[in-house]
Amino acid sequence: MTVAGKAVLITGAGRGIGAALARELAARRARVSLVGLEPDRLEALAAELGEPHAAFEADVTDPAALEVAVASTVERLGGIDVVVANAGISGYGTVATMDPDVFARTIEVNLIGAYRTVRATLDEIRPRRGYILVVASLSSFVPLAGMSAYTASKAGVEAFANALRMEVSHIGVGVGTAHPAWIDTDLVRDADADLEAFAENRGSMPGFLGATMPVEECARQLADGIERRSGRICVPRTAVVAHWLRSMLGGPLAARLLRRRTAEVVPKLEADLARLGRSVSERTEATDTVL
Repeated sequence: MTVAGKAVLITGAGRGIGAALARELAARRARVSLVGLEPDRLEALAAELGEPHAAFEADVTDPAALEVAVASTVERLGGIDVVVANAGISGYGTVATMDPDVFARTIEVNLIGAYRTVRATLDEIRPRRGYILVVASLSSFVPLAGMSAYTASKAGVEAFANALRMEVSHIGVGVGTAHPAWIDTDLVRDADADLEAFAENRGSMPGFLGATMPVEECARQLADGIERRSGRICVPRTAVVAHWLRSMLGGPLAARLLRRRTAEVVPKLEADLARLGRSVSERTEATDTVL
């Protein structure tokens, strides 16, 4: 499938992976609807991309706002061929230290928001036999200490998309999950800056488990996957190894092997959180930004 001429709705399009993917798809002559919480950034990106691209403000946890954004997209672009449920946030902290409201908000945005996005667009996608890409994470395969809320949400997102695929494949609708590793976005940079233990632990991991990929390269690989209507897109592609080994990486054997390392990391992480005094980045705390 070529995306040229296709109408693509992307949530979380104001920055990070969403904005980079919008640029990549627009360069491939797709018509892009930018949906998110930061109207100034969305409008600026729409202006940068030019006609016929459009921007609509909506919170993915607000069904009414999503319905308006979808209806406006259909009015402006004539329909929706592809939806990318990308909006997401990440909270800081271990299970013992994270603000419970932040944990709940992470699940609400990342998992419930993906459901609401798909639900709001499905009536447009079905008659066009379109494609749905739900952005999960490498964290769906590889849990990390201090990321329980994010990992839970992204594992849930993957399971949701797998069930959705079974429900719609017989009518010609494609469903894929994206599993980026560490991408150079505000979300990752903020965590590195806020949490010394997080940055040290990430930097000590081998290969793609610790490396950071430019967001433009991530967007290119996601756009390639959309054009192939892929069922699973791992970014970088070598991260598919984590999928093959997921039962080992996320199981009791890995916990035993990493016990000494986590015994060092967890207390440092909890000390960082106590010093920081918050369970989200300043950017998210100030604006409720969805990255």
